[in-house]
Amino acid sequence: MIGLDSQARIWLCTEPTDMRKSFRGLSALVRNQLRQDPLGGHYFVFVNRRKTQMKMLYFTLTGYCLWAKRLEQGQFRVRPSTSGQRALTLADLQLLIDGIEVQNTVNSSGFEARNGPVCGII
Repeated sequence: MIGLDSQARIWLCTEPTDMRKSFRGLSALVRNQLRQDPLGGHYFVFVNRRKTQMKMLYFTLTGYCLWAKRLEQGQFRVRPSTSGQRALTLADLQLLIDGIEVQNTVNSSGFEARNGPVCGII
């Protein structure tokens, strides 16, 4: 994954987002829906209605950056919140990207860890 500023906040928009939106549309959502400043150096994560696509918008010294992921199977595990947004830690974001529910840490990828040799050592 890309290197993220560990001092910046990560905001997850828990309302479904139209993934046709790009820099301007997502920055408008940050201002109007999340009531945040898109130029503040924080990261803003959006997921579509089917929870199969994710975009992350952030601003650096030279301009906006947009990161995207589309799942081939499964869904991102995003729970709704009354405020429409949720603060995430960097570890929470990594879990979300990997298809693991942040609140309950439920693996949705279909893969399970098995007990057994690690790196070929028994």
